[in-house]
Amino acid sequence: MPNADARLALLTDWLVRDLHLAVARIEPASSDASFRRYFRVYHPGGTLVVMDAPPPHEDVRPYLKVSALLEALGAHVPRVHEADATRGLLLLEDLGGTQYLARLEAGSDPEPLYRDALEVLADIQAQGGEAAAQLPPYDRVALRRELDLLPEWFLMRHLELELPAAERELLERTFELLIAEGLAQPQVFVHRDYHSRNLMVLTERNPGVLDFQDALRGPLGYDLVSLLKDCYIRWPRARVLGWVRAHHELLAVRGFEPGPQAELVRGFDLIGVQRHLKVLGIFARLNYRDGKPGYLRDLPLTLRYVLETCALYPGLAELGQFLERRAAPRLAAANARALEAAQVGRRAASPGRGEPRA
Repeated sequence: MPNADARLALLTDWLVRDLHLAVARIEPASSDASFRRYFRVYHPGGTLVVMDAPPPHEDVRPYLKVSALLEALGAHVPRVHEADATRGLLLLEDLGGTQYLARLEAGSDPEPLYRDALEVLADIQAQGGEAAAQLPPYDRVALRRELDLLPEWFLMRHLELELPAAERELLERTFELLIAEGLAQPQVFVHRDYHSRNLMVLTERNPGVLDFQDALRGPLGYDLVSLLKDCYIRWPRARVLGWVRAHHELLAVRGFEPGPQAELVRGFDLIGVQRHLKVLGIFARLNYRDGKPGYLRDLPLTLRYVLETCALYPGLAELGQFLERRAAPRLAAANARALEAAQVGRRAASPGRGEPRA
């Protein structure tokens, strides 16, 4: 970390002077798609994690609220040891460094990992009615705001498409269909990013659950599709449907009536299209607005999910045909163009040895 990192200096001073923690060293732990950063703190008693959420870009109060709600429901979220909401600093339990994604990509059996994740999700959904009532709704405004990211950032900015009136009307009709389907589902506690990069492999009370601060009250299928149609790893549909059916049984055992299995599958698929259209826009925006090109590599899988689901539902066939014809052929070139621009930008910002700095 550079000496000029004022936030690192601030959090170090907080740990040492305010909390009287005997800090041996501090190392970067991770960052995410926001302004938040995480540092692992080594001290004589072990390790802890500091969340650095700089105001005014971030507000830790939603994190603290949702953390308490999830902890009360039995989810293994990082215990909050200390909090300075004014300065955007939290001292948290360290849930380790092994994401589900890393274990799965290394070839581990997915069945026990997904069994644990589905058990926790069923507890949150079936027992979290009162907690969900304390969250903002995943309403029409929120769903539409997310869908609008697709034309703005993915289609027009990333793919450099011009959208004539007929295509804009197609998107409008499809967005309304997806919003209506999402609002028709049973409304539950929604983590919103319940996937393999936010689930940590633990030996006890697996999984550790991270990045939940944007939770809302919304569609039953949303977190399920985040987990099982993960934008970072793909499973055959037969296996995915097996997990969806298992989740239906888990909910029923807990006294939550999810409706017929076929309705859960339909809702899962359709809210998955809403989520993946949103994610296409977000991943593109992360590159152009936030200078984070790494998410571009996940665009092809995300688009593939949309195309596959559109092929299953007649009401989405026209959207699928549009994306197959107009978006899919342009994606590889758009990614290459954006990644090359990012590399040029990095080289310009990192003078070689012996070169003067601007």
